[in-house]
Amino acid sequence: MENISPTAFSVFDEARLLGEHTDLVFRANDREFQVHKIILCGCSPYFRVLLSTNWTRTAEHFYDIPGMSRNIMSLIIQYAYTGSVLITEENVLELLVASDQFLVSGLIDACCQFLESRLCPENCIGICMFTEDFHSCLKLHHKAKLYILQHFEEVLQVSEEFLELSLEQLEEIIDKDELIVKQEQVVFEAVLHWIDHAPESRRNHIAMLLPKVRMGLMTTDYFINNVKSNALVMENEACTPLIINAMKALFEFDMDLQEPTSSELIHQLTRPRLPSAILLAIGGWSGGSPNNVIEAYDANVDCWVSVTLEDERPRAYHGTAVLHEFVYCIGGYDSVEYFNSVRKLNFTTQTWHEVAPMYERRCYVSVAVLDGFIYAIGGFDGHGRLKSAERYYPDTNQWTLTASMNERRSDASATSLQGRVYICGGFTGTDCLFSAECFNPETNQWTLICPMRSRRSGVGVIAYGDLVYAVGGFDGASRLRSAETYNPQTNTWCDIASMYNQRSNFGIEVVDDQLFAVGGFTGISTTSDVECYDEKTNEWSDANEMAIFRSALSCCVVSGLSNMAQYAAQRDAVQIQDESE
Repeated sequence: MENISPTAFSVFDEARLLGEHTDLVFRANDREFQVHKIILCGCSPYFRVLLSTNWTRTAEHFYDIPGMSRNIMSLIIQYAYTGSVLITEENVLELLVASDQFLVSGLIDACCQFLESRLCPENCIGICMFTEDFHSCLKLHHKAKLYILQHFEEVLQVSEEFLELSLEQLEEIIDKDELIVKQEQVVFEAVLHWIDHAPESRRNHIAMLLPKVRMGLMTTDYFINNVKSNALVMENEACTPLIINAMKALFEFDMDLQEPTSSELIHQLTRPRLPSAILLAIGGWSGGSPNNVIEAYDANVDCWVSVTLEDERPRAYHGTAVLHEFVYCIGGYDSVEYFNSVRKLNFTTQTWHEVAPMYERRCYVSVAVLDGFIYAIGGFDGHGRLKSAERYYPDTNQWTLTASMNERRSDASATSLQGRVYICGGFTGTDCLFSAECFNPETNQWTLICPMRSRRSGVGVIAYGDLVYAVGGFDGASRLRSAETYNPQTNTWCDIASMYNQRSNFGIEVVDDQLFAVGGFTGISTTSDVECYDEKTNEWSDANEMAIFRSALSCCVVSGLSNMAQYAAQRDAVQIQDESE
């Protein structure tokens, strides 16, 4: 059937509408549809079996389809003849049921794709529940379940379907490591919200749901004031051992209470959930040579995990970007060659793919993402510093040159904010730069902005909140601890708190609303040190260090992975570590 031309199918469909050469009549809801057996048989194995001579029931070849609306039957037949139908929010569920009944695999896939493209906090629970019993919709069912877990707080705010979950369905959701919440109290309040919808029949379920709430991750104040003293909890005797073990976990000492300690329960109550996003540190310079090491930072447990894929060649002084679920590694240097090559990594399949090379070789390149495009700016091609810039279109796998910057610069750093690309600092080949400029894609023009307060080569630049941050670097005399912010509204720079450690050529990113400075060169040696900055307090704090010392690395953040557990710290290992402490 696949080799028959579209023209032939349009002829068949015209013949059907005119009643020419038809040899079968379907009847649905008192409406008759004249069709050709061979077309229906080619559409579905169900029809092929139904219409085989061994199953023919009447000489007239009439078939009643009970319980089928005439509109849906019409769409099924239209799809059999044309390979397409108009799927709408009004007909998609009924059409999916009919397609599944008749084993029309192409139409099942089309309905599932339609529903997947419209997954949102309001409907994800309904889609998840609807597809639970459809073997042909397993992929969509898993997508909807993952959507609920990854958007749980939004779902709670807008989904009426949340309140209709069964006890078992709610237990399954809040028990998952993959459940994304900023604070564990959200889970407890979700339980109370669900119970309050039908308090008489659900109030006793608190004892079954409370063990799924990881009370050991709460603040002690919230636990004491909101959980321990909650009326539902207090009135249910089965909750008492849960509360006692939670208190032991929170206060980290054995209280003089009669109830025995359950180490298994304490681990359950303190088991960290998986992070919503992971910070990746990719490649860099270590031990006198470039490396291909990839480490992932799990902010929920302050831990780095090695996720290196051995088939990637070492590179340093490169850039990275995340776009459409791929991580791109752009340009760089391997101690022999200056790269114009670009590789992308699929974190779901854990495979690398080569994509179109850049026009220029770019070591010490600056990279930013804006409006679904990757920008590669400046750098060093092995002969001189560059002022050129180019833009990658993932849909066509092509690079195009954009306007050049006002100044040549390598060792700069770039980011995007409010529809503009910003690049700051860098090295001309002779001077470390104060200057910074921004690119407007609508006018294809670079404009110099107010210069920074310090010269910064090997600087880290990142958008954080509504500001552009320029952190660390080298001023021509020493590595810097200082940092400053640029406000596009006022075209001014302002000093912020300095890092604990001086560094240049390091990784910089924002994850979980914290700015991270990763590795780099201190002026004496490369470092594995990591520290993070909170804009609310204007303070830096130490984070766990990487496994290896490295500079000239690049960092990026990946979120929404269906296989996040592969890139996060092992939760069982975290428990064992806690127990040994």
